Amino acid sequence: MKRAFAYIVCGLLVGWAGLSRAAEPFGIRVVDSASQRGVPLVELETVNGMRFVTDSAGRIAFAEPGLMNSKVFFTIRSHGYTFPKDGFGFAGKALQISPGGSVILKIKRVNIAERLCRLTGGGIYRDTVLLGKKAPLARPLLNGRVFGQDSAQAAIYRRKAYWFWGDTQRPGYPLGHFQTSGATVELLATGRLDQSRAIEYKYFTSPSGFSRKVCPLAETPATMVWIDGLAVVADASGAERLTTRYSQMKSLGKMLGQGLAVWNDKKAVFEPAGKFALDEKWRIPQGHAIKFSEGKRKWIVFANPWPVVRAAATLAALGDSKQYEAFTCLKPGSRYAKGKSQIHRDASGKIIWAWKRNTDPITQPQEKQMISAGLLTGAEARFQLRDASGAEVRMHRGSVRWNAYLKQWVLIGVQSGGASSYLGEIWIACSASLGGPWRSAVKIVTHDKYSFYNPVHHAFMDSKDGRYIHFEGTYSDTFSKTPAPTPRYNYNQILYRLDLSDPRLKPAN
Repeated sequence: MKRAFAYIVCGLLVGWAGLSRAAEPFGIRVVDSASQRGVPLVELETVNGMRFVTDSAGRIAFAEPGLMNSKVFFTIRSHGYTFPKDGFGFAGKALQISPGGSVILKIKRVNIAERLCRLTGGGIYRDTVLLGKKAPLARPLLNGRVFGQDSAQAAIYRRKAYWFWGDTQRPGYPLGHFQTSGATVELLATGRLDQSRAIEYKYFTSPSGFSRKVCPLAETPATMVWIDGLAVVADASGAERLTTRYSQMKSLGKMLGQGLAVWNDKKAVFEPAGKFALDEKWRIPQGHAIKFSEGKRKWIVFANPWPVVRAAATLAALGDSKQYEAFTCLKPGSRYAKGKSQIHRDASGKIIWAWKRNTDPITQPQEKQMISAGLLTGAEARFQLRDASGAEVRMHRGSVRWNAYLKQWVLIGVQSGGASSYLGEIWIACSASLGGPWRSAVKIVTHDKYSFYNPVHHAFMDSKDGRYIHFEGTYSDTFSKTPAPTPRYNYNQILYRLDLSDPRLKPAN
């Protein structure tokens, strides 16, 4: 009897061990064939339409019941990357799936910029954790209970990196909160971000643990509060203050009010510090701020994406629309009027581009229209970007930063009406002067029928004396024609790295 019982127990243990072994996932890792780094956002799809997406380490934990211990074919695709096709034209590979087994697949990067990781949302290193691997984040699965975040603004303020985002999604309900979320990141003693580690956000959270509102100007669910033009300036006492423009929105296209807000360090919220007229379009903080010195004067130049608006780097100046200046070719005091615009020229007829008060700035489409009307020549233009073929590259949003490696100003922007996606093609352009001319652009990132909007280059993350730069943007199905949003990645921030020594970038230099 005792022997029989022992046999039964041993049999159960062996059975449980077998079941446990069968439940172990099969590890798939997709790496960049050039850098050997894991590639995030690579889709593997089975013949019957099951989609699996690599996490930020390039991993997939595959444990589909019924497909273990068998051969499974995966179609493999990723924005800006290619996988070899077989004799029938299928870009993919058949893998022998076994519990606890693993495989490494190499994918070729077509993008000039390299995709590094997802910065926000749930399950950033989900598959890495499921495979029992060490993740580079303390909270690799869910941080601040954030599922999605839109459009980043960032600045170094009082020895920390501050990040802010727009609308923020949560796990518990389709509606999250819409009055700006924020987080901080610790810096090195040098005042820069540690490039050897992943970005670990410390969110400002509510008692529930969910990211809280940091610009709570209105309490009605129908009202959104967005921020723009984040900048660090001096107040009347000379103290450093973190400022921004807030926009109180009824809908995507209807604004109820706007003004200047200042960060309250004790409460960790933005508080109103003055209002701007509702119809004020350009004499306000906007886009991404640039610190710029001209002699003894310090300025904040706002790029959205063109750096054509500035104000003195003081709290008082940012809050006073009358003190804003525009970089423009219009006559002082005049307004843009299409073909009837008044161009500022000297006695010899030479065009005068300069910073002027109470004069409209000029955008890329406006400049093009004035060229068509015969008011400007192409040689006099500052913002008419072209690719290597001579085709126009119309920018939508972006940022401008000084780069020590190139010793030039660098613009990272998203194209409006790109070939592959309406708001998903990222370009680089360079200029020796902040005011241009900006002539040539090179595409560095592409997305197929998917948006990647509001990109921003974080100069405080530059490394190797500026040779490597880093930028993020919002990966979203909004404004795209994608048939299906990407699980976990959709409506979140993705970080890219660009090597400015890449010879393919020379046309932009």
